[in-house]
Amino acid sequence: MSNEVKIGMVGVGRWGSNVLRAMSGVDRVDLRWICDVDQVALAKQSRPHPAAKTTTRMEEVLADPDVDAVAIATPAEAHCTCVRAALDAGKHVFVEKPLTLRSDDARDLVALAQQRGLKLMVGHVFVHHPVVEYLKSAIEGGELGDVYYAYSQRLNLGVIRRHENAWWSLAPHDVSIVCHLFDSVPHSVALNGRCFVQDGVEDVVFGTLYFGDGRMANVHASWLDPCKIRKVTVVGSRKMAVYDDMNAPERLRIYDKGADTQRSGLSYADYVQLRSGDILIPQIPQTEPLSQECRRFVEAVCDDAPIITDGRNGLAVVQILEAGMESLRRNGVPVRIGEIEPRSAIPQFAPGELVTV
Repeated sequence: MSNEVKIGMVGVGRWGSNVLRAMSGVDRVDLRWICDVDQVALAKQSRPHPAAKTTTRMEEVLADPDVDAVAIATPAEAHCTCVRAALDAGKHVFVEKPLTLRSDDARDLVALAQQRGLKLMVGHVFVHHPVVEYLKSAIEGGELGDVYYAYSQRLNLGVIRRHENAWWSLAPHDVSIVCHLFDSVPHSVALNGRCFVQDGVEDVVFGTLYFGDGRMANVHASWLDPCKIRKVTVVGSRKMAVYDDMNAPERLRIYDKGADTQRSGLSYADYVQLRSGDILIPQIPQTEPLSQECRRFVEAVCDDAPIITDGRNGLAVVQILEAGMESLRRNGVPVRIGEIEPRSAIPQFAPGELVTV
């Protein structure tokens, strides 16, 4: 057990600046380094943290023997190289989603972390959302009955990416949520999508995850939509739940609705009866998911606490994304997880070639 963790922050662009703020605000964190190739971003983020050293090269951070861990929030194409370099240097790692762009790379990193006895945590931030945690407890407690299916919508106008499509950029959030709520990973994925703004980069995708016990989930992700929607619906045999992240006062609604079947009866109306009862809007603490996530990383490093979104969890999400991309190439034909050879059209980077995100 350690009293504090000395951290280097790598990548402080749009999302990395949020990780820096949240990580540096956690008790027992000693921020030692801030790293980014963008000098403007580096100067901006260093002002609130004058005690931290700054650099444009990750090698300087990794060479510091006092650094226990690094938080990496670079573009996804740089994750593999940066995480491997950090683990090789003996540092614990927090890395933003996705863990890598290839499942074989992710598998190697998981093995490397285990071999070196280091913590590897992936930033699937919504798994740490208090609403998702409440919903997970409700499912495990049997409040929804048998979960039949789920579907998610993650839509907005922008940010439009150049090197990753909506599936890789947006869907990891909902894939990780569904797998967490179902406490399982799908056996196959079917994905359809279209490119409208740029050739070769899908702006909208519809993915279906098929689970071994008959459950299914649909993921709709797009950055080309008139409405900003962040919603997950879970349908069970007893109740149904809607998690709407855009509705701050009522982020979770649990509906006492369902279709009950009777084993006896002379007519169809007697056999299937629709039920509509009360709507529960539970009061849930408004804890920031990112702060909760960073705190749990520190607890893992300092106290050897378990990690929900560890490297194996990150690997599973990458495998699902990978299978989805192969299904997209096959015009929506379902692809089994692990069936295809890992491949990525996005180049990898050396540690000193980081780009801001």
